[in-house]
Parts: sequence; C-alpha cells; structure tokens
Amino acid sequence: MHEEHHQPPWWPPWRRRLAAARHRGLLWLAGSASWTRQQALALIDGEQVPWVGGRAPENPCIEALAPDRARTRLGGESDCVVIDAHDDHGGGFDPDAFGALAGTVRAGGVLLLLTPTDWGVRADADHARLCDDATPVAALSPRYLARLASRLQASPQVAHWREGEAHPRLPECAADAPPPEVPPDEDCLTPDQAEAVRRLGRLRRRRPLVLTADRGRGKSAALGIAAARRLQAGERELLVTAPRPAAVAPLFERLAELLPGGRRDGNVFYWLDAAGTQHCVRFIAPDALSEQAADLGGAGTTLLVDEAAALPAQLLTRWLRAFPRIVFATTVHGYEGSGRGFALRFRAQLERYTPQWRAFELTTPVRWAPHDPLEQLTAELLCLDASVAPLPQPVEPDAITTHPLDRDALAADEGALRELFGLLVQAHYRTTPADLRMLLAAPGLSLQVLEQQGMLLGVAVCSDEGGFEPSLAEAVTRGERRPRGHLLAQSLAMHAGVSEAAGYRWRRVMRIAVHPEARFRGLGRRLLEAVEARARQAGIALLGASFGAEPGLMHFWQQAGFAPVRLGLTAETSTGEHALMVARGLTAAGEALRVSLQAALREQLGELLLIELAPLDPGVAATLLARVAEPPGPLTAAEHTRLTRFTDARAPLVPVRPLLRRVLLAALQDDSTARAEPEVLAALTGVLWQGRTLEWLAGEHGLAGRQAALDWLRARLGELGPLA
Repeated sequence: MHEEHHQPPWWPPWRRRLAAARHRGLLWLAGSASWTRQQALALIDGEQVPWVGGRAPENPCIEALAPDRARTRLGGESDCVVIDAHDDHGGGFDPDAFGALAGTVRAGGVLLLLTPTDWGVRADADHARLCDDATPVAALSPRYLARLASRLQASPQVAHWREGEAHPRLPECAADAPPPEVPPDEDCLTPDQAEAVRRLGRLRRRRPLVLTADRGRGKSAALGIAAARRLQAGERELLVTAPRPAAVAPLFERLAELLPGGRRDGNVFYWLDAAGTQHCVRFIAPDALSEQAADLGGAGTTLLVDEAAALPAQLLTRWLRAFPRIVFATTVHGYEGSGRGFALRFRAQLERYTPQWRAFELTTPVRWAPHDPLEQLTAELLCLDASVAPLPQPVEPDAITTHPLDRDALAADEGALRELFGLLVQAHYRTTPADLRMLLAAPGLSLQVLEQQGMLLGVAVCSDEGGFEPSLAEAVTRGERRPRGHLLAQSLAMHAGVSEAAGYRWRRVMRIAVHPEARFRGLGRRLLEAVEARARQAGIALLGASFGAEPGLMHFWQQAGFAPVRLGLTAETSTGEHALMVARGLTAAGEALRVSLQAALREQLGELLLIELAPLDPGVAATLLARVAEPPGPLTAAEHTRLTRFTDARAPLVPVRPLLRRVLLAALQDDSTARAEPEVLAALTGVLWQGRTLEWLAGEHGLAGRQAALDWLRARLGELGPLA
C-alpha cells in the first residue's frame, strides 16, 4: 500500500497564477531526505512525474531516471519534474540532468529541487564522482554547492520551503500574460518562427541557412513546418540528420499535423499528394549520412541538420560540400552544445565554401512567456548565458601579467566566474553544465590566467595526475585499476604498457582559452609557459594535454614544444574526432619517458594508419606523419627512375607506392616551403598511407572517375619533386 498524501492549500493557487502568467516555477525543498520526498509526493498528487537522482519513492506516477538518462526526456513535456539532490546512492546534484529536464517543464509547471538543509555547507557525494575512490569525501571542496545554495537563497524567484516551516516562501507571480503576438503564418506560434519558416522555404543553392535559438523557441518545429511546405510544393525527398532521432521529434510531429494523410514508418515520413506521387522526409544518422554523402548529395537534394553544434565540424563541412541546399539549426546554450563554439569552429568553413551563407536567430519563446522564472534561474545557476564582453581597450603585450587564480575567490565573485566560464564556453566546441562543477569542485585543479589591467585575456585549466605508488601504477598498467581523473597517466600506462607513465607526476592542461579579440598574439604560448614554470617549481615530471585531433590544434601544441604520444583508435562520440595526447618532459626522467612514448607511437603509426586508423581524417593523418614519422632517406638513382616512370609516364601505381610514401613524407616534413595545398597533401596521405581508393579520391576532388584520379595523383606527386 502507498502512503496517502494531501496537497497543501497554497499549491493549487500558486500553480494557477503561474499558468495565467505562462510561467514556470522552482520550489526548493530543504530538509531530510524523508521529509522532502514526502512533501514532493504530496505535491505531485498522482501526476506523471520524472524523478531524477536520490532514491525515488515506489509510486506508479513516478518515472525514476538515473541522471545520465535525463536526456531521454528530450522532446517531452511535464507539469512537474523532481530533481533529488540527496545522495543515497552516491548521486547528489547533477547539473546536466537539471539543465536537460528544466526545459521539459511546461508553462504552469514546477521543478521541485530536493536538497539537505545544509546543502552547500558540506562536501556532498556528487564531488566524489570527480575523483578516484581513494580520495576522502571530507577532503573535497563544497564551493560548487555553496554557490548554488547562495544563488537560490538570494533569488526572489525561488519558492523556498525548509523542514520545520509550515509553508514555503513563495515568490510574487507575474501578471497574467498578455495575448501572444499573432504571427503572419497560421501554422506558426510566433513571428520569429514564421520568419524562420519563410526563410526555410526560400533556400538557394550554395547559400546555407544557419538557424540559432535558445531552448523552447520552436526551432525544430519550424523545420517540420517548412519540411511539410516543401513537400507540398513538389519536393520529392528531404533528408534530416541530428545527433539522435529524439532531437527531431518535434519536426516529425509537425509533419503529421500538417500532412494528416501521411504516415511515419520508423525514421521516414511518407506522404502522397493529390496526384498519387509519393514524397518523404527521411532521418539519417550522422555516421550513415557521412558514408553516403557523395551518393545522397546532388542538384535537387536538401539536407536539414538539427542540433548542429553537437556534431563534429568535419562532418558538417563534408555535408556542406556535398549538399547544394542545406540548413544548420543549433541551440545556443546548454547541454546540446555551445552555439557559440559552433560558430567559432564552423564559420571559417562556411566562409570558405559558401560565402553567401545566411543566419537567423529565433528569440521569442514558444512554450512559455518571456522572462520565465525557471528559464532565468536555470541560466543563472548553470551559467548557460555566460558570455565574453568586448575588450574595453587594445591589447598591449607589455602590460599583460599572468598569475594563478584562487578557486575559493572565484566562487565568491559571481562576475569573475561568469567572465571566466564565458571565455571557456566560447573557445570550446562542446561545453556542458557539468564543466562548471568541475571548474569549481574537482580536486587537484589549478587555474592560470592572463590579465591586462583587470581585463581577463586568457585562462588555462590544469589537473594534476599520476604519481602513484609502484603497486598501484602496475595495477593501472595491467588494466586492473582505473582511478578517476587521471586520463594521461592511466591511458598511457595501459595502452603503451609503461608503468612509469602512471608513476610519474603529470600536469594536464584540460582547457586553454584566449579572448577572441586577443588571439594570434602568442598569448596561448605565454599561458603555457606560465603553466610550465609553476609545474617545474612543483616538481612535476611531465606536462601534457588531450584534445580532439585536428590540424590547427596539432600545430599549436607542436609550436609550443609538445610531441604526440598517443592517438585514440576510435573517434570520440561527442566530437567525432580522435583524441590526441601530447606531452612535454619537464625533468630528465620525464623527458626520457616522453621520448619512449613517442618512439612507440612512431613504430606503430604506419600499421595503424592502414588498419585501425584507416577512417581517420586524412588531414589529421598527414599532420601526424609530419610530426612523428622518421625523416625518409634520399632516393637512389634507380629509385628515382622508377618514380619518374610513374609520374611522367604510365607505369602502374602499386610497385612504386613505397617510394611515393617517402616522397610525400618528405613534403609533409618540409617546413621551409609550401610544396602543396593542405587538401592535396591530405588526399595523397589518404591514398598512399591509409589505403583509400582511387574512387574515393575522385569523389573528394570532383574527378570523372578512376583514371582521372590516377592522372591527378601522377600530376600532384610529380609537382612535389624528388627526394634530395
């Protein structure tokens, strides 16, 4: 039997006032786990409610979700959501789950946040997930939770109910929402959405449209309305992609509403027009789309990309080149990926391939009224709207100083925190709310900043790793132990089979960011030099980093004196890029380890590129070869003759492929002159080192077929010139 609960008398009137204002609320229940859960059960009173974290009561109206499953609720709506920050099972507050589920509460609804009374005073178990199991909870910093509790306590928009109080402190509700502005399109809910649909209906060849919006602005629904209109106008097939099918659920819902005669079969929506002609909208997963891009792209093809910021830039570029009409829609803030990071990394590709691209931003909320309390609170608590302000004065290199930043002081200075986090957000492709928790709470973390007269110009976030006792280092090398928070030490020890990699002390540069107006002035190098100086003083053996391998970043780290020591064999799911680890020795023993690790990578590289790393982006493979491979020796007279028979005549490719690899390698490693464009070197690397076919080469460079690709190969290799 379930215990009977009764809603308190203040609850229904508050909900009615929220609904009249088309707003949503946050109720903070602070007390014992049993008391807060009892009150939550009474409030929901039979409503179907997602309950994340803690120990959800056994009740048929509750959908218990692990925090990492919160994103499965995307596309759905609820009147109430419960975030349980009590740590019965080592859970605690999960910022990613909070950010995801806050957006699913509909107007008039409430998010219930359950916490201990002393939340923010003690170090809760959620911090324990950031470190290895040997770190005592008492040693962990409570500064992250203390900031959350302080912001909640100070906010006039939060309803706060503490155990022992008869009723909560309720915020003043806004006046009834005025009637929404009538859009010029009867199928749309806001003028913003109507304008987006109009632009989507007027796509032009080689003029991509970039749609950006905060959550709840009807972006995906606009794609669905426009897709229906395009089918009605005669388009036979539309292609849609996104990180996962659930992200485009609103698109398919609008198709079904506007084309009632249609039907959905799996990830395809079919519709017959009055003449009996079949039209369809087809969802294709990003990996499958990339494999088929050359075949699916064409003169009459349209591709809609939703949540583009959460997809790898290299995939977006491939689609940009393959599809004549393409839309990139993305969320500006939050767990879906940083829209600003998307613009930063992808804008250069748009300018290069389609300089006439267009942009439009949806700003008016659809699912709730403007100035919604829950939206504003979520943005404030998780710093989702942290941004970078323009620099008030020019950068003067001689006036710049660098110093470590105390995290206790940072947590107490909300303005400085938001400025620093905004700098990190705009510099990185994907930032999540959990990154703010890591910044403030993770043990062993240090911050180094660049400033000019109080202006923040750059920041490096570093983490200390390794330094394990011999027995633990051996267990890590054998794959028997995997201490959290020791990425480089653990991965290099296990995959290279060198226990010293876990026994030596590392300092890993987790993030490095420079203000966009201060870039290309050597400030990133200057930050790294300051990090290195502090690490040497602390007796750290090696400085390292791990990042998604792409040529620009690889060049930056190489110029800073770091050498590649390991490349991940599979692409990261969050970026589609292979993780590259680089290192720099700071002591004699550390440098000897770095040399050993790089030698192991060099020995394996040729075979890896043909087998495990065959799918690697050829541009990355070319850059890696330039940095790691042994320089080739000169060709003999006989080898030179064999080479010219291929480049200047019609000799076959296979017998001279080893010689061609040496010629290409010399060109890749020749920094004195630019022998060929990067795209040419990448294509040659794909064919000669990664086993890519001539058909692949033809598709990449728009050549007529296999013979044309072979002729292109002869010409380009001939232009590189022979080895001296």
